[in-house]
Amino acid sequence: MSSVLTRRQRLRALVAERRGLVVPGAYDAVSARLVEQAGFPAVYMTGFGVSAARLGLPDLGFAGLAEMVDHARNLASAVSVPLIADADTGYGNALQIRRTVQQYELAGVAGLHLEDQVAPKRCGHLAGKQVVPVEEFVGRIRAAVEARTDPDLLIIARTDAIAVTGFDDAVGRVEAAARAGADVLFVEAPTCEAEIEALPRRLDRPLLFNYAPSGRTPLLPFARLRELGYAIVIVPVDLLFTATRAMQRALTELRDRDATPRDPERLVSFQEFCDLIGLPEQLTLGQRY
Repeated sequence: MSSVLTRRQRLRALVAERRGLVVPGAYDAVSARLVEQAGFPAVYMTGFGVSAARLGLPDLGFAGLAEMVDHARNLASAVSVPLIADADTGYGNALQIRRTVQQYELAGVAGLHLEDQVAPKRCGHLAGKQVVPVEEFVGRIRAAVEARTDPDLLIIARTDAIAVTGFDDAVGRVEAAARAGADVLFVEAPTCEAEIEALPRRLDRPLLFNYAPSGRTPLLPFARLRELGYAIVIVPVDLLFTATRAMQRALTELRDRDATPRDPERLVSFQEFCDLIGLPEQLTLGQRY
């Protein structure tokens, strides 16, 4: 528990710097370990990736609280760096959101984001989203803030309102969420550079930027986002999409050539993979018993 608390404190300190902390998205425990191994100071659990990797389904609200918490617990246990997790709409009303926050906290996450979409939600870069009234959104955030037992657990308020009610309403929604106690504000899917630049000027909380490829948002260089003052830059699906393309190519070659190429540049060795998942440490522990 002390290590979890330390991770939350570390994440909170990094976010307070507002220097564009880049946080790659992981969709399973192996990808989370790879993020840490690459030297990133935090990992993001992507809801899009969890739904795809765990269920083989799109991000349309199919993954529920139990599945998401279980996945978060596995990722948090696999790494020693802070984990930021997608908590979708909170999986119910304000009462259910209290339990959601409690379960995510027990799972070991360092931060989580809650959004204002109508349930069942959909991926933030898809058309046809709907949002709840701002009063309901504020109630969700207030319930989340009051439910946490560790004040260092980051509550991130996300609005999807730009695509529904416009930019100004989205800003007003996260301002209200900040007054309700949200630590970080997340305005999903700004559609132009002017909106991206305006958000840090208009909002007085640390901001999260979603660096989603092929989405509705222009992807400015990380240096520019740091210059603007964004605190967190999540890169949610690059690992998932990269791994998918690599597996497609490997399977095509296996099918067409009756063998998998043993190019060391494209395959990790058995020993490398065993090292990644901690086999030497486990064998050493086993010898003690």
